[in-house]
Amino acid sequence: MQLKRAVMRWNGVLVFALAAALLTGHGLLSAKQNAMAAEAKEQPYVIEYYYKAKWGHADEFLALFKKNHYPVLKKEMELGRMLKVTMAAPRYHATEDGRWDFRVTIVYKNAATANDNFDSAALIKQLYPDQDTYKKEEQRRFEILDSHSDVPIKDMDLDGK
Repeated sequence: MQLKRAVMRWNGVLVFALAAALLTGHGLLSAKQNAMAAEAKEQPYVIEYYYKAKWGHADEFLALFKKNHYPVLKKEMELGRMLKVTMAAPRYHATEDGRWDFRVTIVYKNAATANDNFDSAALIKQLYPDQDTYKKEEQRRFEILDSHSDVPIKDMDLDGK
């Protein structure tokens, strides 16, 4: 009988020790995950925006982009939301299904800033007092597009594991 009680006590101790180890390990894992999430919040976050204009309208799209959208992006850089905005165009052409005319790369301060649904209406009203013209030109900028896609980018560590 005493042996049975001793075994039961040890089983209880082992179960308690195992539970404590698992909970402690889980707590350490959570702390590590929280630290990684905090670090990621402060890392720059990159999104590439691809624009494919209808044939013959790339120059018009570029002019409207530079006139109406780029100044808004510059203001957001001044506010510290974005670290960098660049635009690229392919040197040569691709097949129609893979064609894009402009790639705008925006480096945001962090992922939270890139996804915070910032309302740029006040900036737009400040930059463009003639809202009717602004709205017509922005509508035209999107009318002459065949496609537009937003691609969040993550860096790959080729030297790491």
